[in-house]
Amino acid sequence: MQELTTRAVVVTPGPDGTGAARNAELRDLVKALTHQHARKADHVVSAGRMRAEGGNLLMTGHAPLLSAEGVTLTDQALRPTSVADEGIAEKLRIPLAYLRRMRAELPALYDANVNGWLEADPSRKLMLRTFTSGDGDGGVGVLRAVLSDSYRRIDNFDVLVSALEGIQQTGHEINITGCDLSDRRMVVRIESQSVRVMAPELLKGYRSPFNGQTGDELPIVSAGFVLANSEVGSGAYTLTPRIVVRVCRNGLTMAKDAYRAVHIGARMDEGLIRVSEDTDAKHLALIQAQTRDAVSTFLDREYVETKLRAIEREAGREVADPAKTIETISKKLRFSEAVQQSVLNHFIRGGQPTAGGILQAITATAQTIQDADAAYELEAQALAAMALV
Repeated sequence: MQELTTRAVVVTPGPDGTGAARNAELRDLVKALTHQHARKADHVVSAGRMRAEGGNLLMTGHAPLLSAEGVTLTDQALRPTSVADEGIAEKLRIPLAYLRRMRAELPALYDANVNGWLEADPSRKLMLRTFTSGDGDGGVGVLRAVLSDSYRRIDNFDVLVSALEGIQQTGHEINITGCDLSDRRMVVRIESQSVRVMAPELLKGYRSPFNGQTGDELPIVSAGFVLANSEVGSGAYTLTPRIVVRVCRNGLTMAKDAYRAVHIGARMDEGLIRVSEDTDAKHLALIQAQTRDAVSTFLDREYVETKLRAIEREAGREVADPAKTIETISKKLRFSEAVQQSVLNHFIRGGQPTAGGILQAITATAQTIQDADAAYELEAQALAAMALV
């Protein structure tokens, strides 16, 4: 069962470079990204220079080693993350569940399958995103992702700095209300200090499940947006508008209006990847420009009022059988049993027997989920879930 918690959770990266942050402050995110940045190494490698051994992936002939006998090329062992498993499965067309079962239960069978498919096309090139090995890990690095050799890297630290510079250039006062970091993505939640809109219809009869305050007492929402980026192929760099309910801090994200920058570039030569300063500057200038556009569009009173009125038109529908309705939505959107039960509990505590009450229950549940990726994905589904009522 998925663990649910209302606590902010911050986990600093471990010695191998992996780690996570949930509801962290900006300084915690910067610390984690700085730690990771020092360990990153990306390579374009032909399949003929890769092999599986003991459930790990080896880059053969990777690094020169000087000894009394001369210089020899050594292999680099890499331990795949769950995201890297997905890349291996997709690139080699091995069912993901089967791949993971083999590595967990029969590593020799895992090695045989992966090696067989690598040998079938030895000239094929792939990008391996890695963290180098650290002290105490036996020289085994971390395989973060297996991607196309045309994957364009847009890294989290650079995105964060460029986006913050873009916001600063607008002069708009904002708060960063929470940061998440996982093996899959970085998420930064941004809220306007000045653009607030009255939402009495949306919040009529609603009660915060966290502090008991009612929406009738504080019928206000704030403008905001979510900055998200994946370094490992799990989605584009995006800026997504978000309306924040002040009474409970629920976030209503509107994916249809998101700005996106996909990670697709030119194919690269084999070897360690080094990107020129000129190429980096062009990508980061685009991120700054997109962020300025997002601030102008999303942190605008008229935009928020227009979106809010559309949400209110859907939110007023009554829910006659909450348990059945939430069960149906959960099946269609593939919520876990724990999430389904949490949504029902938050719906009851919210006291709003409408489609809007289900919207609030889903976004409230998203706040309490410890897994950053699960929380991000659940909040993003909330408006679609309300439309199913």
